Amino acid sequence: MSIRIVLKYLGLVLAIVGALLSFPLFWSVAIAHDGAHFSFIIPIVIALPGGLALFRLISQKERSISRREGLALVTCAWLAGSLVGALPYVISGTLPSYVDAFFETMSGFTTTGATVLTSIGHQPPSILLWRNFSQWIGGMGIITFFVALFPMLGIGAARLFEAEMPGPQPERLRARVADTARALWLLYVGFSLVEFLLLWAVAGMPFYDAMNIMFGTMPTGGFLHLSESLGAYVDNPFVTTVVTVFMLAAGVNFALYFYAIRRRRLGTLVGNPEFRLYVGIFAVSAGAVTLDLVRRAGMSVGEALQHATFQVASIQTTTGFATADFDLWPSLSRGLLVVLMVIGASAGSTGGGLKVVRLLVVFKYAFRQVVAAFSPRSVMPMKIGGETVAEQTVSAIAGLALLYALALVGGFLFMSALGLDAVTAFSAVAATVGNVGPGLGAVGPVQHYAFIPGVGKIALSFLMLVGRLEFVTVMALVSWSFWRWR
Repeated sequence: MSIRIVLKYLGLVLAIVGALLSFPLFWSVAIAHDGAHFSFIIPIVIALPGGLALFRLISQKERSISRREGLALVTCAWLAGSLVGALPYVISGTLPSYVDAFFETMSGFTTTGATVLTSIGHQPPSILLWRNFSQWIGGMGIITFFVALFPMLGIGAARLFEAEMPGPQPERLRARVADTARALWLLYVGFSLVEFLLLWAVAGMPFYDAMNIMFGTMPTGGFLHLSESLGAYVDNPFVTTVVTVFMLAAGVNFALYFYAIRRRRLGTLVGNPEFRLYVGIFAVSAGAVTLDLVRRAGMSVGEALQHATFQVASIQTTTGFATADFDLWPSLSRGLLVVLMVIGASAGSTGGGLKVVRLLVVFKYAFRQVVAAFSPRSVMPMKIGGETVAEQTVSAIAGLALLYALALVGGFLFMSALGLDAVTAFSAVAATVGNVGPGLGAVGPVQHYAFIPGVGKIALSFLMLVGRLEFVTVMALVSWSFWRWR
């Protein structure tokens, strides 16, 4: 593995992050006049020219990036981007502790939405804009954006794309990976614009509010500039309905949209087994929570249905918005939300969690093992949607599910050792590794993560990263054999 190649393209990624900081800088200077402009000028001066210099000064004879270099670059890019993106919080005084600022930035880029801010409404608007914008950047992926802009990587682009895109098998929509990345970003931007226009032009929402809600919805991020989250608009059913629809849309595999729109294959969407299970889980969970709220919380049917559909969609897609303090809901409703945190959205979406298709494969794998116990000679190929799943893919999914379970258990024990109660410890781990954001107990929807010790915040930041990059990309770097030069 060549460290020079990794550093060369890491410089280009840093330059992109520096350039993206110009958006909140413009907002601070031209719109908000909040005096926070130096909070962005300094990291721009560090990242933009510094990154370009690193890219230009390091020579590279080979054009291609190997698989190892791709894994290292993706992980390092997310870490370096978060290190630079944390500077505005520190410089502005919003989060004087760099550990807190790193936690907040990692939470944004990984679209987790877990926050250490205790007074959101009193922060400079441009700082809150950067906080929300960072999750929109991370929704489709920093590296995917990089690949879409710079197709000169050749076959190395495929290595980067595979290392960052979520799902068992990153799907190519076009022959070239760079074209696939551009197609995904065009879909992502298109959905974002439609939601923004519905909120701003149709619902009459202020421009700043509509933009920030869109920045939190499409990446299934959850950060908002509003202290009460979407509870500020709970009396506007149109707004909560639009946000619910677009949260659910963001939790669907974007490749299905491509086939449905560009190739006019609507059946590809509605006939997809993961899509059907995803919709089924939402419908059953929303119905169960609605009944539970009516029976045990004393809500009217209309109120219960509004809160249940919104909150189930928010947690299932790992967005993390809230219209109510669901930590006060009955036990069944809270238990269902925790289960949805673990399951998550669809593969190839902007949502996190284990992913619905993996759950489907794990269930079929378990059933096959049961059959093998009394009929060992049976040959049962794994099929999803009429297509046979390769045994290598089945093994990879089973291995990732095991890693996910180990992360939940290990993280729970670690956070418990820091003094957190059982509910808070487990839900904090489930909410960060699943990129959900709010959990239960002391990290509930109206609470924050500020009280957690620094070492705990670093551990949860690591869980956010491995959850977003789906374990293997990050865990490969802690393997000794990975660092053997060849």
